[in-house]
Amino acid sequence: MVADVPVASAESLAAVAADPTYVSRETPTREEDDPPLAMEAMRAVQILNPSGEVTMPRPDRTRVMCVANQKGGVGKTTTTVNLAVALALHGNRVLVVDLDPQGNASTGLNVPHHTGIPDVYDCLINSVPLAEVAQAVDGIPNLWCVPATIDLAGAEIELVSVVARESRLDRAIAAYPGQFDYVFIDCPPSLGLLTVNALVAAQEVLIPIQCEYYALEGLNQLINNINLVRQHLNPKLDVSTILLTMYDRRTRLADAVEQDVRNHFGDKVLQAVIPRNVRVSEAPSYGQSVMTYDPGSRGATSYFEAAQEIAERGVKEPVGRNA
Repeated sequence: MVADVPVASAESLAAVAADPTYVSRETPTREEDDPPLAMEAMRAVQILNPSGEVTMPRPDRTRVMCVANQKGGVGKTTTTVNLAVALALHGNRVLVVDLDPQGNASTGLNVPHHTGIPDVYDCLINSVPLAEVAQAVDGIPNLWCVPATIDLAGAEIELVSVVARESRLDRAIAAYPGQFDYVFIDCPPSLGLLTVNALVAAQEVLIPIQCEYYALEGLNQLINNINLVRQHLNPKLDVSTILLTMYDRRTRLADAVEQDVRNHFGDKVLQAVIPRNVRVSEAPSYGQSVMTYDPGSRGATSYFEAAQEIAERGVKEPVGRNA
């Protein structure tokens, strides 16, 4: 026999609702009065933008954003892929540079990256133009990807003896004949030469932070490295965006981490928070972003809101072109 589940009284619920300090991320919006399927369909149409109109503002100049965090598993690649797709679907020209030897961003965009495919390694080591390596992403207009193959694993060692080794990627991006609104660089989970190349090439750093305690431990080292690159190699570099990922509403820890990050970084932290969502995890196995795999899901909605926020910030604040 199953025991009765205790039910909160109407008085206790009213007391919680009346508390001005109580805020829930799960508070229903006005749209949630509609049937769930209708809401999901509306969200899907909004995210997929079948009309192809420019619904996210385009920046005046190219924004080169490095997505970095030396801790693995915090959502760097997932963030790169989904933000890029969201911006491309809404009228922006976007290039994704996969700088991780694992090639997960290439997988998520369904771009071939097996051995023998021209990749970012050729650009860094053999000075092959980026335009000869970039591939158009199937099904997503205005989106291109520079893939990474396993060859990139040896680039850290080979770059040591190369002239101007820290600025190879910067030169490759600057020499690209076309103009993009956004260039996203997906970094490996380390602070080696590949990540340094990304930091020198970018004007902005986007740091995804997992809503768990360990995610905060290595953050100081990352910020110190960014400051060193700014002082010696790239004075334009700025930590412009912090994105909280893998938010689990069931835990107090997630709320505590969120508050700590917001208190420390202030307005740099996006209001949009990415929840733990199974659709986000499933999408790469189908060679898709969650934006196209399940556009009505909470994960897709959250990344759409994050992309919109980034686009709006880019219009309000002057962004220098990497040249």
